[in-house]
Amino acid sequence: MKQVTIKAPGGLDNLVTADVADAAAPGAGEITVRLHASSLNYHDYRVCAVEGALPDGRIPMADGAGVIEAVGDGVEGFTVGDNVVSCFFPEWQTGDDKPSSFATTPGDGRDGYARERVTLPASWFTFSPEGWSHEEAATITTAGLTAWRALVVDGGLKAGDTVAVLGTGGVSIYALQLAKAMGATVIATSSSDDKLERLRELGADHVINYRTTPEWGEEMQRLTGGRGVDIVVEVGGPATLSQSIVAGRPGAHLALIGVLTGFSGEIPTALMMSRQQRLQGLIVGSRQHQLDFVRALNVLGVRPVIDRRFPLDQLADAFRHQESGKHFGKICVTM
Repeated sequence: MKQVTIKAPGGLDNLVTADVADAAAPGAGEITVRLHASSLNYHDYRVCAVEGALPDGRIPMADGAGVIEAVGDGVEGFTVGDNVVSCFFPEWQTGDDKPSSFATTPGDGRDGYARERVTLPASWFTFSPEGWSHEEAATITTAGLTAWRALVVDGGLKAGDTVAVLGTGGVSIYALQLAKAMGATVIATSSSDDKLERLRELGADHVINYRTTPEWGEEMQRLTGGRGVDIVVEVGGPATLSQSIVAGRPGAHLALIGVLTGFSGEIPTALMMSRQQRLQGLIVGSRQHQLDFVRALNVLGVRPVIDRRFPLDQLADAFRHQESGKHFGKICVTM
């Protein structure tokens, strides 16, 4: 089978495709999955692009979707031919004991899904949504589940809420689609007028160009009649968090899911305190969250936006496309 590994010292020029021995037959509690797709996330990009982020020989990519080819003894619920998708934290099955590192995440602390076939514990996967392609299903593991947890699990989204989404990456577009499907009003931002128009086509009720309107938090206040937004899906981090706090209503939920603008910075804590807002960091979710998310997708009618597809041996080119910032939605690799 084909697989991609990172060669020391790392960086996109050191992603190597090779033919290797096929996956082993499944043991007790395991399944063999013929992978057909993965999707790119900022986390995957960083660990592949930054020298020294991954050890020599690590197989990257946290997302994997495909079809079960073999089932080991004792596996219940899965059969040969089922379409499945991987979990970001395979050992976080349920409950509130949240991981605080990427040590167990495929494509980072352990080998990931940039390969054609894997044999792994059945509990590392869930079913894919009904009728979805493998490329669509591969967007669930990281981006989709992050949006679901930010809005529903942690944010308590309900019909009539107003949600702010920042930018046009995979999480933000998923959040827009989910919020609209669940009856919310959505305000979306981008620096590109062309992308803003596409966000309108996806259902955004209001759009803001954050380059021409740098005080976009105040603009969100104006658009909501001074009430403020209920939930902000905050992907930027230090350079955008202050505006998210301005945009939020008293008691707003600010879901900090990204650090695109850096790892530290000043926060207007007095304003956040006076508005009694809740700032919560999160990293994806548990297998139970994913099971709930897939059930919701089967009834909501949401389908992910896929920007481009690349073959596995062009994974570095896929990352360079992501690096350019020209994409709208998810970038997939196919096997």
